[in-house]
Amino acid sequence: MALTLIPPSGSDVAVGLAGTAGASVLALLDPELASRAQFGWTISVHILFAALSIGLAPFVVYFTWKSVRTGSEAYERLQSFWLKVFGVGFVMGTVTGIPMSFQFGTNFPRFSEVAGELIGGPLAFEAKMAFFLEAVFLGVLLFGRERVSDRKYVLSSVLVGVGAWLSGFWILVVNAWMQTPRGYEIVTKNGMAVAELTDPIAAFFNPRMGWMYVHMVNAAVISVALFVGGIAAYIVWRRRESTAWRTALRLAVVLLLVSAPLQAAHGDAYARHVEDTQPQKFAAMEGHYETGQADLHLIAVPKEPEALTDPRAENLYTVSVPGVASFLASGGDFDAEVTGLNAYEENPPVALVFWSFRLMVGLGFLFIGLALWGGRLVYSGRVAESDRFLKSMMVSTPLGFAALLTGWYVTEIGRQPWVIQDVLKTSDAVSSTLSPVEATATLVAFVVIYLGLVSASLYVLKRLIEDELQHIPGREAPGGTERGSIPGVADDD
Repeated sequence: MALTLIPPSGSDVAVGLAGTAGASVLALLDPELASRAQFGWTISVHILFAALSIGLAPFVVYFTWKSVRTGSEAYERLQSFWLKVFGVGFVMGTVTGIPMSFQFGTNFPRFSEVAGELIGGPLAFEAKMAFFLEAVFLGVLLFGRERVSDRKYVLSSVLVGVGAWLSGFWILVVNAWMQTPRGYEIVTKNGMAVAELTDPIAAFFNPRMGWMYVHMVNAAVISVALFVGGIAAYIVWRRRESTAWRTALRLAVVLLLVSAPLQAAHGDAYARHVEDTQPQKFAAMEGHYETGQADLHLIAVPKEPEALTDPRAENLYTVSVPGVASFLASGGDFDAEVTGLNAYEENPPVALVFWSFRLMVGLGFLFIGLALWGGRLVYSGRVAESDRFLKSMMVSTPLGFAALLTGWYVTEIGRQPWVIQDVLKTSDAVSSTLSPVEATATLVAFVVIYLGLVSASLYVLKRLIEDELQHIPGREAPGGTERGSIPGVADDD
């Protein structure tokens, strides 16, 4: 999984080499920073498509079952649309995910040497068990409607969903082990210290695994509920007569109404687990430096811009609630002692972890509010009639993925300077033979290529939406003109 996006120190950022400016352009980043940025960028893009598959699976299963059971054209159109989107996400997830396995060897060979025996099995299970299950039955869904029975067709959708969720399971086994490694011992092989698997159950089901899997899967469901709801809201806003997309909008709101509050409750308990197992990360999340009672900092401004990447930069100005961080960490004690960052010799970039965590939490509360609003409108039967709510859903379309990414940044940046907690530092895992030019050039290449893949995916989605709109009868807005592509202003609520 991701090693991190951000350097451990602002001094690592970019070093100009002696010589001409033209010769130094590709040598601005040291290999460690470039390698970390490269892997961080690839995992950030990949996780968007992985989350799309995980979160969209319940929608595909439901729409497939309803279309077969009812024969309704509305459900058939929804199933066809979202199955195509799922297919695009699956292909892009595969394309963006494969290079990460190679990056372990090219950029982080020491990590591969130390942890190979622990991570090799889960990654193999992900490919042989989950990927092929998902790929085979996705083919049935896309091309086999007239070749299999209704029951087998619905079963295929279920197996596609199982494959997507199993894929997430095995990948998270790897990352969870990196957070709380268990079931191993350090031995010497060929003169090299490596982690030897001693207890597969303890390694695979380490203390972090359950927490991370539930939180990640639910985050994916929230992200896709907002994604589906936002697209449905746009189509309904353009074509009020669309029964199919009114149904999709209601379903998205219902899933959001269940998953958003669940994420808040689970996240609160998850944070206490982090405080127990990774107190350094929890201290960075809360900007807590001195061991003792911990306040909840609502706002924390570092001393200078460079402090954004300085692990030792303490806050210049804070707006805090006394003792609340202790209360949250302990589950009820305002005076509970919380270990501060000053107890450690090395720390992650505190400001980045601090603000990523608050952005994630802030978006989470926004989703709860949006879910409650939408739930009230669904209950009253007015969800498709509220321009204000439809526009809010449109604006919120990408926000679930934004919250998911910030959560991952907290997870990965907060673990630094360790790539395997208390076992292997990230600086020790980077290739010693990788030159600055090679590292920076490959980073630039990955950024350009992956931006192209994301752009291509968005273009395909745009074409699918346009095609859908062409097949839905239009309704003229007041004044005799059809609604355009940009929402107007309405005050109907």
